[in-house]
Amino acid sequence: MDNESSNISRRNFMKRSVASGAGLLVASDILSSELNAEAKKGGAATMMGVPFEPREHVRLGIIGVGGRGSSLLKDLLAVENIEIKAICDLVPEKVAHAQKAVTDAGQPQPAGFSKGEWDFKNLTQLDLDIVYIATPWNWHTPMAVSAMKNGKHAAVEVPAFTTIEECWEAVNTSEATRKHCLILENCCYGATETMVLRMVQDGVFGQLTHAEGAYLHDLRSILTANESEGLWRRFPHMKRNGNLYPTHGLGPVAHYLDINRGDRFDYMVSVSSPEASLTGYVKTHFPEGDPKRSEKYICGDMNTSIIKTLKGRTILLQHDVVNPRPYSRLNSVSGTKGAFADYPPRVFVDGQKQEEWDTIDAFREKYEHPLWKATGELAQKIGGHGGMDYVMNYRLMDCLKRGLPPDIDVYDAAAWSAPTPLSEASVAANGAPQKFPDFTRGKWDARPSSGFAQT
Repeated sequence: MDNESSNISRRNFMKRSVASGAGLLVASDILSSELNAEAKKGGAATMMGVPFEPREHVRLGIIGVGGRGSSLLKDLLAVENIEIKAICDLVPEKVAHAQKAVTDAGQPQPAGFSKGEWDFKNLTQLDLDIVYIATPWNWHTPMAVSAMKNGKHAAVEVPAFTTIEECWEAVNTSEATRKHCLILENCCYGATETMVLRMVQDGVFGQLTHAEGAYLHDLRSILTANESEGLWRRFPHMKRNGNLYPTHGLGPVAHYLDINRGDRFDYMVSVSSPEASLTGYVKTHFPEGDPKRSEKYICGDMNTSIIKTLKGRTILLQHDVVNPRPYSRLNSVSGTKGAFADYPPRVFVDGQKQEEWDTIDAFREKYEHPLWKATGELAQKIGGHGGMDYVMNYRLMDCLKRGLPPDIDVYDAAAWSAPTPLSEASVAANGAPQKFPDFTRGKWDARPSSGFAQT
């Protein structure tokens, strides 16, 4: 990114981050806010279970072709009958690089948009079916809303939204325009996660009572880099204290527990540890005079939350991206007949002769997901994160072409993103409970478990 574009990105991220964080630091502001009154409004008809319009080819635009957007583009170019029609990014060189990737794949050169930070609006006015959004978090909502209001579905990188206001804006816009707003939660499509979902729905673990999800990933070098995510992703650590990145751990767990499909998140409590690691890392790795040394971080190194569902089940949710540690998303579930725990993936079923974990391999032949059986070899060659990225994109494009409802909808995107502002409010109120808005407006138990498990 050139200096001018990076300065725009920094200024705008800070400006929008301050605005989005305002008013969310007092518990009563969440519990009694007019935001929750949105759930009582009639609104337009629900988008639950609404299928895409079937089509032979999918015409697609991408906003943001940095590291993540370029990876998504690579996956999409490997899926049949996908036409990349438009590319947008602040940096002209990135647009050109993405355009070349498209033409190298044998498609016509897509239109390019790089004339300032609002040029994405011109992309959303093109004749497209869906717009992918892989930009800094603070831009997700305005870009998704622009896509939907211009008649396109929106597919948004994680977390989809950063405030409760943004969650409601996306839900209301999706319902009003009859266009889907999806969260690109790749972890729901991992080989292990999809297999465990099938085991859950087959009753292997009995009646579920508890689950755990997290994002535990040492990102210190990325957060402090002078390029890519280092130009914006560190800034929320200066303005917000809570779980800044909840969906990788929460998405798969929400599927296991049928959230918005027979149960929903009720409330959460959250606490944060002191902040120490990011400050220490900057002091150790950057010399005197570097501007980073004057930055003040307030986000605790580890944020720990407990979510209670309406059925009384509990979810442990954690976030830590600044401590030196092995990667983990926890990804566990327990019930009346057994338990699963990840990293490494292992299973315990009631009645086992030995009171120790067994590997998950014994269950693979019966419960491996059909999508992984069909595309797993190609997915691991092409897609990132062990192949889950390709499987996610393949499945979404398949739903668009066949006219199926999406696996993950705007209500999931809102519910999985809401822990960021709710955790922030709870931390500020010494762990006081924070109610989840009912983004479904009472329809959370009106549909069955996700059919994706049997696809």
